[in-house]
Amino acid sequence: MKTYRRIVFGILIALIPIGLASKYYQGPLEFWVNNSFSSIFYEMFWMFLVVLILPRLSPGWVAFWVFVVTSALEFMQLWKPPFLQAIRETLIGRLVLGTTFVWGDFLYYVLGCAIGWLVLRTLKAKWVNS
Repeated sequence: MKTYRRIVFGILIALIPIGLASKYYQGPLEFWVNNSFSSIFYEMFWMFLVVLILPRLSPGWVAFWVFVVTSALEFMQLWKPPFLQAIRETLIGRLVLGTTFVWGDFLYYVLGCAIGWLVLRTLKAKWVNS
């Protein structure tokens, strides 16, 4: 279990600069990378964070609940009360809560959770279940 947690921690740490780089990428397909593709890393980050804290959880359940919670956050972007708008004006608020509801984001949430699930399932099979 220790090796599993170390690998999960390493991937989690690697996802931070990768996710931020995708959010602020400038170049070909910039809009798509910044606003859609980056959501894959967002989902994976939350999955790896949950597994780091609770390593015995099933990767499937982690993927499911991360998708549910981040989808709820996506729908919350339709709600614009002053206190949420104030949070969204900060960098962390924009990164965590988002600013604009987009139906297409759900595809990237599914992709991020699917990739995260595959990686976590593979790691768990190799380092925990063997």
